[in-house]
Amino acid sequence: MPWPLLLLPLLLLAVSGAQTTRPCFPGCQCEVETFGLFDSFSLTRVDCSGLGPHIVPVPIPLDTAHLDLSSNRLETVNESVLAGPGYTTLAGLDLSHNLLASISPTAFSRLRYLESLDLSHNGLAALPAESFTSSPLSDVNLSHNRLREVSVSAFATHSPGRALHVDLSHNLIHRLVPHPAGASLPAPAIQSLNLAWNRLRTVPDLRDLPLRYLSLDGNPLAAVGPGAFRGLAGLTHLSLGSLQGLPQLAPHGFRELQSLQVLDLSGNPKLKWAGAEVFSGLGSLQELDLSGTGLVPLPEMLLVHLPALQSISVGQGVRCRRLVREGAYPRQPVSSPKVALHCVDPRERAAESPNAL
Repeated sequence: MPWPLLLLPLLLLAVSGAQTTRPCFPGCQCEVETFGLFDSFSLTRVDCSGLGPHIVPVPIPLDTAHLDLSSNRLETVNESVLAGPGYTTLAGLDLSHNLLASISPTAFSRLRYLESLDLSHNGLAALPAESFTSSPLSDVNLSHNRLREVSVSAFATHSPGRALHVDLSHNLIHRLVPHPAGASLPAPAIQSLNLAWNRLRTVPDLRDLPLRYLSLDGNPLAAVGPGAFRGLAGLTHLSLGSLQGLPQLAPHGFRELQSLQVLDLSGNPKLKWAGAEVFSGLGSLQELDLSGTGLVPLPEMLLVHLPALQSISVGQGVRCRRLVREGAYPRQPVSSPKVALHCVDPRERAAESPNAL
């Protein structure tokens, strides 16, 4: 076999990750993943979950990339707990399923490489402003806590422009405090925000955030009217499923969302239908989920306001697609094809038209 062909699989094997175990603190598990030519680079994942509160502070290897401290009944975590050797280079930290009621404003101040932080399933009632200033986070999970009021500034960091996903679902949030103008740090680059199943009665002011994904599922929103989504022209996915109470959609309520591609309104049987003008301004919308809403029959005038729409979900498993009927040929120069909605119920095993887009 020629030398180049022989060396290729050896090089691929050398640069791919290989996992081994190593000696670890009693009760913990340390898994080493090696990279590079001749395993010249290694990272360690340390799992110290379910051992009890006595575990902290736990010594970890210097090359630890991810530390799991979940399910240990921890009540406090401060800077001194997360300041030992190996902690300052952590990229991932899991503190979920503990008993944390609060965190110190400087708890994560020394974790300057931290990208992923899981604080879900605790009892956090407040989040100090600029809690994560020193960490270049890309993913923060704060779901299933007891947060009532959250300031957007809590997620501001010294790493502007880094896309951030924040999960605040299943809390008690009734207010989201906007990032103040003239603050020392720029507004956080939150691109994905999950606020599902909180206590928001109005759409929060999110105009300073470069959001692309937003979920408000399960909130007691009273109405969605003009200006509700001001400043969110870059939003592409919006979910308003299973809203509590009697939500009302006012005409032109989504007109600021020129880039929206997916809108989920499913699971709202009491949603009030205010006419096709509700969807005016959604020129980029491609998918609309109305299943479980009762907003049927759908008027074909809807398609006038949604020129890019490709599919609508209605009822249980019923899916409607945009159907273009070309009409007679040759078409007149001033004429345009007729557009209609073609709905298919899989339970009836109806075959879709080959002309459906």
